[in-house]
Amino acid sequence: MRRLSDSVKRGVEKAPHRSLLYALGLTDEEIQRPFIGVISSKSEIIPGHLHLDKIAEAVKAGVRMAGGVPFEINTIGVCDGIAMNHQGMKYSLASRELIADSVEVVARAHAFDGIVLIPNCDKIVPGMLMAAARLNIPAILVSGGPMLAGRFRGQDSDLSKVFEAVGAVSAGKMGEDELRELEQSACPGCGSCSGMYTANTMNCLTEALGMGLPGNGTIPAVYAERIRLAKAAGVRIIDLVEKDIRPRDIMTRNAFINAFAVDMALGGSTNTVLHLTAIAREAGVDISLKDIDKISNTVPNLCKLSPAGPYHIQDLHEAGGIQAVMAELNKKGYIDTSGFTVTGKTVGENIENASVKNYDVIRPVDEPYSSTGGLAVLTGNLAPDGAVVKASAVSPEMMVHEGPARVFDSEEEAIKAILGGKINKGDVVIIRYEGPKGGPGMREMLSPTSALAGMGLDKDVALITDGRFSGATRGASIGHVSPEAAEGGPIAVVRDGDIISIDIPKRKLEVKVSESEIYERFRNWIRKEAEIKSGYLSRYAEMVTSASTGAVFRQGGM
Repeated sequence: MRRLSDSVKRGVEKAPHRSLLYALGLTDEEIQRPFIGVISSKSEIIPGHLHLDKIAEAVKAGVRMAGGVPFEINTIGVCDGIAMNHQGMKYSLASRELIADSVEVVARAHAFDGIVLIPNCDKIVPGMLMAAARLNIPAILVSGGPMLAGRFRGQDSDLSKVFEAVGAVSAGKMGEDELRELEQSACPGCGSCSGMYTANTMNCLTEALGMGLPGNGTIPAVYAERIRLAKAAGVRIIDLVEKDIRPRDIMTRNAFINAFAVDMALGGSTNTVLHLTAIAREAGVDISLKDIDKISNTVPNLCKLSPAGPYHIQDLHEAGGIQAVMAELNKKGYIDTSGFTVTGKTVGENIENASVKNYDVIRPVDEPYSSTGGLAVLTGNLAPDGAVVKASAVSPEMMVHEGPARVFDSEEEAIKAILGGKINKGDVVIIRYEGPKGGPGMREMLSPTSALAGMGLDKDVALITDGRFSGATRGASIGHVSPEAAEGGPIAVVRDGDIISIDIPKRKLEVKVSESEIYERFRNWIRKEAEIKSGYLSRYAEMVTSASTGAVFRQGGM
């Protein structure tokens, strides 16, 4: 069997290449074995990645056990929590493309026969999956796992509670000493933040896609079970290489439909709409917002995990994990069981013996929280190409709402007004020029949404943006408004006092202004000048497409 790595090690003309391999300490026997890239995003600035060297060591042990030769390589990552609410957040989504490119570069340049991808947080998981689909060489992903929930005064806590506490302090509902106690206990150690935020949503959906082993999304970072999973991933990659099973054999259209179905059941982050569509594009699969909304209208919401409810990822794991969620959905035929996965088995074989162990955490499919999914795609004259809301985290009072617009041209302006007590009950906060191009980088708006929640306004105030929201956001927070303001979307000409109409059950988002008035406003519209005119973000703004298409680069790249 000819391998990809033969192009760097077989034949007389590859003597110089072999000389460099000998310099690494490889033996003749090792050079004959499959070469496996073990690509980790280990760093000392991201809690979710702090321990990935231990995961990588376990993966390498598995590769060696199965007869392969592992080579560990690192790529970058951004901690969204640390990057939040300042210039750094502009780089978060933008880093996804760099990560995908860097994995492509190192895998192609060194002719790896297969790759094991070890990410853990928001943009790193989708970035690596995009690379796997693009490269289409045998690949498997094993994440670092979720952080355990913290404990604060006898109750579970997490990062979203800390963000919300900032608003509570501003509103005089919490003292600074109590805030300090909370901030020191909410995040107890390594792992991706403990709620159903973007990182954990994507790690869970990796299982649903078939690209991660069962348990990938839910086994806590500090459990020995996570190390065993990593060793198993190292063993599995050799079998995938030997059988030439590739990502596009696994990530089919039906696999993406499964992933979105699980997403709806979990009530996952709105960011999955950006990421799964971007991964699908790399896999040559067409998934549109219409497809996503159809799934949302069909698949019920079975879980309310933080920030939508009291449970955390460790509770989901104890309740049976993602395989149990899929088995429950399959009772009503919402899962395609025929697809192949990195386990070497079909989806149906994987979930055959899975069952829900706690129906408080994973509701029965016949008794869901709602008959429709956790995410909803809205359209209307404010968002002609669509907008996305995490409906499972919206209070019943805000599912239908009308109120006057309070318009801000940046997150900083909005958060200043919110913390300054200038937002009233019933208002609809509009934050624009924060989209993929306008930001640039499509910042997450966790600080303003958390401030509203902490001040007790999440049941009275809506927030709409052409930017996006953290998975930790709750409330009537509608993001991904497309076209964005910088591209001349209607959100660009909304004015203070315009009445905004939100109807999540009917999937509508409207500004109560006539078409002729919108047209007149655009005649006098002056596009906001770009604040960043050099460096990576400037190039990113030139190449990035709409949020409605996953905020991917235009065909042809940079």
